[in-house]
Amino acid sequence: MEEELLDQLVSGFGILVTWVAAGAMVFGGVVPYVPQYRHIRRSQNAEGFSTYVCLVLLVANILRILFRFGRYFETVLLWQSIVMICTMLVMLNLCTNVRMASELSTKRRSFIDFEWNYFWLWSRFMDYMQCVLAFTLVAAYMTYLLLDSTLFVETLGFLAVFTEAMLGTPQLYCNYRNKSTEGMSVKMVLMWTSGDTFKTVYFLLTQAPVQFWTCGLLQVLVDFAILFQVYYYSRYPQKPAPHTVSHTTSAKAL
Repeated sequence: MEEELLDQLVSGFGILVTWVAAGAMVFGGVVPYVPQYRHIRRSQNAEGFSTYVCLVLLVANILRILFRFGRYFETVLLWQSIVMICTMLVMLNLCTNVRMASELSTKRRSFIDFEWNYFWLWSRFMDYMQCVLAFTLVAAYMTYLLLDSTLFVETLGFLAVFTEAMLGTPQLYCNYRNKSTEGMSVKMVLMWTSGDTFKTVYFLLTQAPVQFWTCGLLQVLVDFAILFQVYYYSRYPQKPAPHTVSHTTSAKAL
């Protein structure tokens, strides 16, 4: 009787751990953006956050969802992609509103202008939605046509996780260009690092496709590079005080 009870407890604990791990995978990637969202909303300044981070994650997660049609992977990872897409759209909406409120120029730029110099620098959130929808439709149509090709499916999977692995590079470049990490939430990057480490270990333990964990390792390396920037630019400041930064600079940083 005691052995039966012990087995039930162990089994119940195992199920609990599985659910907690699944929940961490689905929502853990969203948590780092909470402090960044609050900082932007409180300061009404999105200069320190690169909206190209949103672009990278939107592309990566859309491709990952399409990859699942060709090669099955855990439903947890599917939900993770859906939640992340919603989160990035929320971040884009906030950054666009903040930028337009502080931008001195009255010229409005839109997606349908097809000006490459202003790609992902549009004036309305709806323009970003149009771009995301257009990309999704084109990628979905190509996937439908080439779904029987193993080479295409595996390449699609690699592009999905490799794009996500490059998540930190827009922020890395933004910090390098500004010669500062001012305006970027260090908490966000720390959460990126811990989340990406957990995610990579999860991929290894669940024997996810090789593309997932190799690109996960690359993502962790980029996170550490950004943390090094935090240390370096705080120890060796190379930028004037915050009050000298103009609204124009803030607009360009996005």
